[in-house]
Amino acid sequence: MAWRRRPEARGALALLALALCAPGARGRAHEWFSAVVSTEYVDPQTNRSVRSVSESGRFGDSSPKEGARGLVGVPRAEDRDPEGCEAGTRFLVPGGRGAAPWVALVARGGCTFKEKVLAAARRNASAVVLYNEERHGNLTAPMSHAGTGNIVVIMVSYPKGREIVELVQKDIPVTVTIGVGTRHVQEFISAQSVVFVAIAFITMMIISLAWLIFYYIQRFLYTGSQFGSQSHRKETKKVIGQLPVHTVKHGEKGIDVDAESCAVCIENFKGRDVIRILPCKHIFHRICIDPWLLDHRTCPMCKLDVIKALGYWGELEDVQEVTAPESPPGGVSAAELSLTVPDGERSDTGSSESPSTSDPVPPCDARFKEDAGENTALLETGRSDAQHDGPAC
Repeated sequence: MAWRRRPEARGALALLALALCAPGARGRAHEWFSAVVSTEYVDPQTNRSVRSVSESGRFGDSSPKEGARGLVGVPRAEDRDPEGCEAGTRFLVPGGRGAAPWVALVARGGCTFKEKVLAAARRNASAVVLYNEERHGNLTAPMSHAGTGNIVVIMVSYPKGREIVELVQKDIPVTVTIGVGTRHVQEFISAQSVVFVAIAFITMMIISLAWLIFYYIQRFLYTGSQFGSQSHRKETKKVIGQLPVHTVKHGEKGIDVDAESCAVCIENFKGRDVIRILPCKHIFHRICIDPWLLDHRTCPMCKLDVIKALGYWGELEDVQEVTAPESPPGGVSAAELSLTVPDGERSDTGSSESPSTSDPVPPCDARFKEDAGENTALLETGRSDAQHDGPAC
């Protein structure tokens, strides 16, 4: 049996799709905004203004999504706190005068995001820019810093942060401008949906496994029944072989073959046809009735159960295949049947009779004209008569 796409496989896909699309299947959508970071400074060697703009930052989760601008300040080297975690950390702001707005630039690590932001806010920073760790390369990460108020907080990549830090440490004033970039929405599947999908998947796996087991059990039973059916047909064939046969001869007198025909093939009997005689006295071509009895066990005309009529009521076991009994010299057996063949069907080959044909005997009209509904007891009486030396009439 070729494997095909089964209905349960399509059902599993449907359940998974339903789990993902059902109301409440998706969890809370995570929304975040990128930040446009613009830096501007004057190169002391060329005395030219250098400006760069890139959408390389990311706003913190609790940060107001608004712009900010100011000179960049970094923790002083003598304080040895580049992460800006200590409450007393001082910041170096080249070019800063009085209450001019400035932006704190600190490294990630050492403490929480909230502690960094609050430390810079105590120094009146208008915004805080954190740069990521070196191992993350050009990537940024989400930041959770609830409770920091309305101060703008963004994160930039490590290369971008180190570039600005090196300029500030050289006492070069750097002005940074923060703008709101692109809005991003990232959806997550809720835990409830994950559990539902897992249960649906496990259920469909169990159903598929049960179907597979059922399929192979049915296949095993079907194979066993096939072997049993073949054995039963073989035994039935042996029983059918016990039924008497007769070869129609030229010149025999009896039933007019013009009025007799095989009920299976609907053809008249002719000379040298081999016929099978059933217990109900109905006659058929042997090649026609044998396959019929293998499949149906009954006479095509009177529906007599031939196997039971022969005395086999239960399972057919240990049946020995025997040939039709031959009549003794001068006697009549049930295997003999006299038929009249029209003169037009006689030929020169008619004188050569089959070896299985016995000598003609006086016909017993009462026996050959028995009705199709004759019971089995009368048939058994006919059998016992056939065992005597002479005719049973």
